[in-house]
Amino acid sequence: MRSRYTRAAMDDERWEPGMPVLDRQGPRTPASATAMGQATAIGPATTAPAATAMTAPGQRPATGTLPPSLQGLPPRSVPEVAPTPLQRQYINLSVVVLICGAIAITALEIGVPLGSPLVKLCVAIAAPLLVVTTADAVLRIWRSAWAWMPVDRGKGLFRLAWVAVSLVGLTALVLAAAVVLLA
Repeated sequence: MRSRYTRAAMDDERWEPGMPVLDRQGPRTPASATAMGQATAIGPATTAPAATAMTAPGQRPATGTLPPSLQGLPPRSVPEVAPTPLQRQYINLSVVVLICGAIAITALEIGVPLGSPLVKLCVAIAAPLLVVTTADAVLRIWRSAWAWMPVDRGKGLFRLAWVAVSLVGLTALVLAAAVVLLA
């Protein structure tokens, strides 16, 4: 009888019971390194065709390793090699922010003044969480921008523009929270 337990083979610290087993991609290494028997960031060197077809981050895999529909096209993605600090808690923190924001906006819509204890409490709870989750998202965009630079400079610069916009939004968020808390 074969065991279906795969946790021993899984070394991803983000995995929790009930989640499907997904493998994170490691950074790509030049094909010459794997062909010479050197270890890669993914694991020990092998002589399997898939391992020798790996390329540097700025290069496409050999044409024969891509499906026909993707051959000749620019890359659609780059691997994310490290999770952000709040990746496991990001959704849960965002839900708390969403609920606090909905309560505060509803209170303001029905005529509760900006300086009311209810609105201030919602902002006092949600603002720090929103700042932390937004900073985590900015970090992810920043890493993505620099991962794209050697592959497609235009996509990397586009993501850096989003980092700038996100930082402006983060500043506006902090100022708006201060206005509410000081009202």
